[in-house]
Amino acid sequence: MPLSNKLPSFVNSNIQKLHPYPFERLRKLTSSHSTKSNHQHVSLALGEPKHQAPEWIVDELADRSGLRSSLGTYPITRGTDELREAISAWIQRRYRVSIDPETQVLPVNGTREGLFSFGQATLSGADGTRTVLPNPFYQIYEGSCLLAESNPFFMSSTVKPDFDTVPQHVWEQAELLFLCTPNNPSGAVLQFEELKRAIELAHLHDFVIASDECYSEIYLDEDSPPCGILQAAQELGLTDYRKCVAFNSLSKRSNVPGLRSGFVAGDASLISMFLKYRTYHGCAMPMHIQNASLRLWQDEEHVTENRGCYRKKVEEVHPILNAQFGCTKPEGAFYYWPELGMDDEQFTSELFVRQNITVLPGSYLARAMNGHNPGMGRVRIALVAPMHECIDAVKRLCETHAVLMS
Repeated sequence: MPLSNKLPSFVNSNIQKLHPYPFERLRKLTSSHSTKSNHQHVSLALGEPKHQAPEWIVDELADRSGLRSSLGTYPITRGTDELREAISAWIQRRYRVSIDPETQVLPVNGTREGLFSFGQATLSGADGTRTVLPNPFYQIYEGSCLLAESNPFFMSSTVKPDFDTVPQHVWEQAELLFLCTPNNPSGAVLQFEELKRAIELAHLHDFVIASDECYSEIYLDEDSPPCGILQAAQELGLTDYRKCVAFNSLSKRSNVPGLRSGFVAGDASLISMFLKYRTYHGCAMPMHIQNASLRLWQDEEHVTENRGCYRKKVEEVHPILNAQFGCTKPEGAFYYWPELGMDDEQFTSELFVRQNITVLPGSYLARAMNGHNPGMGRVRIALVAPMHECIDAVKRLCETHAVLMS
């Protein structure tokens, strides 16, 4: 009997709604061209930190005795008491808020896994319900929404979310609002008043806010760290953080994206519901990862040093980018989001062919609304490569843009 390569008719049809991931689209775009450059390839596309992780955490992960003992134990879905206490203590130091490690904190396997599964656990899938997403956005938000059979509404957010562009009836249908601050891709930071506005809307219309704060520890002004959703809730007198949860991660903070370690914190009733979901989901963080994560959340020295490296990169490349594009410095994260004055896919292709540099077309990070894609005509530049590579790549990128625009 011949074997069929067709999917069964009963496979979840919502999977067909998922768009190709931006980096898969980028791979197809560049694979259709050959670079003419003799330079080594430099990726300014993927937001994957390339700074070194602390050596002491590498040593801890390489400890054979500790690893051997952890491999013989089923990990705890809610995380060890010690890990939750370390995360809670970090939140209290960083945001000056009180958080209960027993009821208001859960470890997750990076913000990507946490944000996606939170949507699955939270959204009802009932007819006419909505999920409000910034546009452009991190594609995990949309995927979580679509697979939960919620209808996405793309809120205008070319630089920052504009809550006034969301119609009243959409707020009334909303079950979940995704936010990202500092923003991917623009680097803009939501201020207290903007976060408080979102919280007031959530309480007025009865929806939940999932605030993606994974870039919170990368910012330019050492004396002005970005605020967070839990801080804003506390300023409004919501000491229980009702309807608010914050997601954060060690990936960018500590240069350990391969560790897949983060947390969700906030509203205890939502955390309790999410824990119940996760006990079935089978996503408990391995014990050796929990132990390493605990140490990373307790140390700030390596974070300050890492932030200083990004600050130096911005100081070096900003005059170059500003001269060509008129860019403003990103308040947080490690991205530039310049307007090109030309097609973003065309520029990305030409840059790869001429210079062996990849950036991410802005249109890949957004959806068209009313015939307009808010990422069109922009690219996302990630300053993740080593300093000398970043400076050289940015110079060649600007030279290429100048030639193409002449």
